[in-house]
Amino acid sequence: MSHEGIRFSTKEDQARQEEENRPLPKIAITPEKVRVLMTEGKGLEIDWVDGHRSAWGFAWLREACPCATCLEERKQEGRKPGQAKAKPAALLPMYTPPPKPESVIPVGRYAIQFNWLDGHTGGIYSWEYLRRVCQCRECEFERSETTGAPN
Repeated sequence: MSHEGIRFSTKEDQARQEEENRPLPKIAITPEKVRVLMTEGKGLEIDWVDGHRSAWGFAWLREACPCATCLEERKQEGRKPGQAKAKPAALLPMYTPPPKPESVIPVGRYAIQFNWLDGHTGGIYSWEYLRRVCQCRECEFERSETTGAPN
């Protein structure tokens, strides 16, 4: 009998899962102002109703795509949202242009969708998802404190 594929969760895993599923207050996931800096090629900035400010680069956002395919790929590779894929060793590394959206579409009142130049269009970035993956120092510190592990 094989036990391949069976994973036993620890108390740390359960605590992390509970933290990830903890509902955020509505004020924390309501954007006051959303700026997509396409002309500059920079990324996304959001000022939240609760006074918090978040910013992400396009490269980070592309690697943090929340679609099912990208989530599964990251899970299999053990990567966190925003963490780049390992580059294959090559004799002559090829230049790849930095990720940039071709267009950005609001999705109702709850999300934004990027249509990336690489053809990927499946990810819908909800305001809650974006707030949970905020890259500011304060949020990074909070996440490291709740998981008990440095990022």
